Amino acid sequence: MTTIALLLFPNLTQLDLTGPYEVFSRCPDTTVHLVWKTMAPVVTEHGMQILPTATFADLPQADVLCVPGGFGVNPLLNDAETIAYVQQLARSARFVTSVCTGALLLGAAGLLRGRKATTHWTAHHMLAEFGATPMHARVVTDGNVITGGGVTAGIDFALTAVATMFDRRLAEAIQLGIEYNPAPPFDAGHPDVAPADMVAAMREKGAPRVAERLALVRQAVARLNA
Repeated sequence: MTTIALLLFPNLTQLDLTGPYEVFSRCPDTTVHLVWKTMAPVVTEHGMQILPTATFADLPQADVLCVPGGFGVNPLLNDAETIAYVQQLARSARFVTSVCTGALLLGAAGLLRGRKATTHWTAHHMLAEFGATPMHARVVTDGNVITGGGVTAGIDFALTAVATMFDRRLAEAIQLGIEYNPAPPFDAGHPDVAPADMVAAMREKGAPRVAERLALVRQAVARLNA
């Protein structure tokens, strides 16, 4: 039986969680847990409520740790209880993984030093703060650490992880079952291809939140280096 722990926390991006959840839940002999500090409903960044299935105390270890992202990651970068739990699971997990800015929490737990990794494009430059090598890819695998890019990349990440944990045939069957056959209506899903003025406007709009996150990242790095 394979046990997968998906970290659930307030103000996360729900697709970071539910994309991989859909894929992992289709694996044979696999239990997927949504883990948080308490069993109270967790409210995502846009108001959806999701129920945890286990607390930190309930699940002391897992075969796979997966940390999703969203602005809810910010307060966790220096949250001692959550960081200790991530480190605890990582010690015995076969795979340590993340989607989107969940990679920053892996970094804050000291799990990305010397690793290649990716994350959402707005936070990509922050990976180096944790001693990681930022890679421009939808999914990056470095040993037992697998990281996915922003939000929708969570499905690519999960299928890649299934192929690694089980086999490619299973991953392909799951991809077929969920009809994951992307054909975006617009070629605007990444700064490399989106209109330059749109990218600039989005960067400007998000600058205060990015600056806030970077300050928290550097606080976490200072803690790690203390």
